Amino acid sequence: MERPFDGFGADAFAWFERLALDNTRAYFGATREAYEASVRGPLEALLGELQPEFGGEVRLMRQQRDLRFSRDRTPYKERTAGFLQARPGGSLYAELSVRGFYAGRGYKRLMPDQLERYRTAVADESAGAELAGLVAAAEAGGLEVWGEVLKTAPRGFPRDHPRVALLRHKLMIFGARLGPGPIGRDAALEHAAGAWRAGAPLAAWLDAHVGPSTLPPPGRR
Repeated sequence: MERPFDGFGADAFAWFERLALDNTRAYFGATREAYEASVRGPLEALLGELQPEFGGEVRLMRQQRDLRFSRDRTPYKERTAGFLQARPGGSLYAELSVRGFYAGRGYKRLMPDQLERYRTAVADESAGAELAGLVAAAEAGGLEVWGEVLKTAPRGFPRDHPRVALLRHKLMIFGARLGPGPIGRDAALEHAAGAWRAGAPLAAWLDAHVGPSTLPPPGRR
């Protein structure tokens, strides 16, 4: 029987506070049951409750960090994240951390073919102006629109392009944060669903003008 979602209690955020001070395998092992009961379990339950409306498969990301190419040797991520894989190119994302509860959507990685399509669309007068308007409306509605960006305009585009800020994006995520602190069931569900709905117009633009990559994953090329 699947567990019901009862909100995110103080224990969840206390676990992250202690992790920030003691990011070790010893700490994680000693508090594994608390992590499953207060952090990972409730996040999975929240996604499961929202699944009937938004569709997709509930997936939770590993807490362990990939240390193969990192100078930071801390073994665990300081956030616990999951998503509904519900859309062709992006996901409906949710995470818990010491900063609170974040919910958003978008394209967390743009492959080379996607990036080319994205920049072409941003440079187009009609599609680019539409995106600029959607970003402004999302921000006015309380969403934060962010993503890894270049320091200057990408090659082939003028630095004074009227939408250079959008051209510099290498990915695009949009969402909002709630908390930190104990977050009740209704508040958490309404926050996630509200952020995902508010981001729907931007997501539709990305789906229409960027779409999923047709390239194989990086490790399989």
